[in-house]
Amino acid sequence: MGIFKEIKTFLVELSNFLISVFRVQLIGLESKKGIIVNHLYKKRGKRAKLLTHSGMASLAALSVIISPSIASEFPGRSVNPWSISSPSAVLSASTEAVDTNTFLSDQRDKIIEYTVAEGDTVSSIAQKFGISTDTIRWQNDLASPDAIKVGQVLEILPITGISHKVQKGDTVSSIAKKYDASAQAIVDYPFNTFVNDETFELAIGQTVIVPEGVKPDEQLWSPNTYIKRITPDAGTVVATGGFVWPTQGVITQNFSWYHPGIDIANPAAPNVLAADSGRVVASGWDNTGYGYRVIIDHGNGYQTLYGHLQKIYVTVGQSVNAGNAIGQMGSTGRSTGTHLHFEVHANGTRVNPLSVLR
Repeated sequence: MGIFKEIKTFLVELSNFLISVFRVQLIGLESKKGIIVNHLYKKRGKRAKLLTHSGMASLAALSVIISPSIASEFPGRSVNPWSISSPSAVLSASTEAVDTNTFLSDQRDKIIEYTVAEGDTVSSIAQKFGISTDTIRWQNDLASPDAIKVGQVLEILPITGISHKVQKGDTVSSIAKKYDASAQAIVDYPFNTFVNDETFELAIGQTVIVPEGVKPDEQLWSPNTYIKRITPDAGTVVATGGFVWPTQGVITQNFSWYHPGIDIANPAAPNVLAADSGRVVASGWDNTGYGYRVIIDHGNGYQTLYGHLQKIYVTVGQSVNAGNAIGQMGSTGRSTGTHLHFEVHANGTRVNPLSVLR
């Protein structure tokens, strides 16, 4: 026990010695405090970057050192912080879900080149790309359906129609008129861009795709593609499970992957009718481009949408019969003229209205 007592005595004496030494050092430091403070003040900011980098490096090193200890506090968990998916990978996984509806994912956004192969014809190439023979003809200045040869490179538009290089004075309306097309279709085509999205101003020299446009004074090779249909009179007959025409006018734009409905234009702005009986589930302004719109749920898996109205006659929750007036045709929202944008949804999927209208 004597040796332990001696060790204890030694440690007490050592402590007293160290305290006295530190006290002396502190007194000396106190006397020099003013000099040190003045020096630091004069040198302020000159080592900020070095201190910042050193501090961050120290924190990083400390985190690496203590991470095993932190991990041990969470037994049963095998998450590796370095294996977390990058933001792009997470986004890709979320947008590739099977039930995610998108109209743009598998569609071309520009003109491509195609090399004619053995056995190709203008018709077979058109069918391959889902466009008309005239679209290929006009884009490549073909003189006849037989005027192609193996190895020839053709320009292929993304959709049926015509491409137009904007010149000074061109507007969406003038281009549509030139090619007997719909100005609304030019605006709706998602890969056409505008200098001003409010006025649809175009830039000189840019290329615009004119959906279903027809080259002036040309004898068509595929005339059936461009026939315009006139809607029949919209009656007031109550239909159950069927759809009556919602209004009168000219169909100026058909259903497509980028335009999930049909446009029926009429400068007289007639009333718009419910295509079938149902309950109004939406009525009012829509910020996505439809303007004033009405949506009717028909209770059998079908819903119909009526867009670009200038007046609305119904409110959410009320019931309507087929043929009841629900609003007046207009040009509100993302619109270039008086027309009705009409959509049919079957169990949440947009379908071609022409397949159900009678």
